[in-house]
Amino acid sequence: MYLLTIKDGLVTRHVGPYPSPKQASDDLDRVLSSCSDRARWQIHALECPGDVPFGQVKADEQRSVAALAS
Repeated sequence: MYLLTIKDGLVTRHVGPYPSPKQASDDLDRVLSSCSDRARWQIHALECPGDVPFGQVKADEQRSVAALAS
């Protein structure tokens, strides 16, 4: 699943979910028509929490904590 994120100034909108990035891209013109010309957009892949092993998440957290501490 994919999520379309639009940042327009201080406002962030999340649109979706979409089954594919192509469908999110196809809907982009419709969504941007209600935004200013300076709006920025991204398409994010959504991950199921069960897809990432717990040990991997824990190791990633340890690395970020170590980076902040140094």
